Amino acid sequence: MAKMGRPRLFDREEAVRQAMYLFWQYGYESTSLALLKAHLGNGITAPSFYAAFGSKEALFEEVVDCYLSTYGQVNDCLWDDTLTPREATELALRRSAKMQTEQGHPSGCLIALSVNTCSPGHEHIRKMLEVRRTRTREGFLNCVRRAIDAGELAADTDARALAMYLHSFEIGLSTQARDGATGEELNTSVSFAMKGWDANRVLSVN
Repeated sequence: MAKMGRPRLFDREEAVRQAMYLFWQYGYESTSLALLKAHLGNGITAPSFYAAFGSKEALFEEVVDCYLSTYGQVNDCLWDDTLTPREATELALRRSAKMQTEQGHPSGCLIALSVNTCSPGHEHIRKMLEVRRTRTREGFLNCVRRAIDAGELAADTDARALAMYLHSFEIGLSTQARDGATGEELNTSVSFAMKGWDANRVLSVN
């Protein structure tokens, strides 16, 4: 008599990754427990789901951390002082355009798309993502301020306005990517966006 194989073990790390794709594609509120159970493991039940993750909200927090440590690293260069401010800024935008349109995962950016509007009961989830987006905007501001201090941008450059312009452009890439824009199209648009930076550059005088 043949022996039954051992039941497949629940891979928690892989489950978080699959949840990330679901939240990324459908958003926080539209990703139901039933949808999560159908994709996170071999016959995972509601009790085992709560035992593993505590709640849908707690799982989403893990998902956000997973995203930022993987796909979201496109913006880490904004804090890399070994790059010139302009290099860091352009690199972040080009990496973002590439990531948001590449195959193998949902298009766009999870941080920008998963909770734009939500019911009052989930306002704290929206706030959590707002904090993450604010850090990215501060990264652009870091680059702009470094450039002003180094004399690469004019001293009277409105640092916050330029940083917001760059960050708003990057967030806008998410909508364009979700609507079907290609990586090549977004990469070309980055070249135009960087003209907003160059308009404030200090021209050397010979």
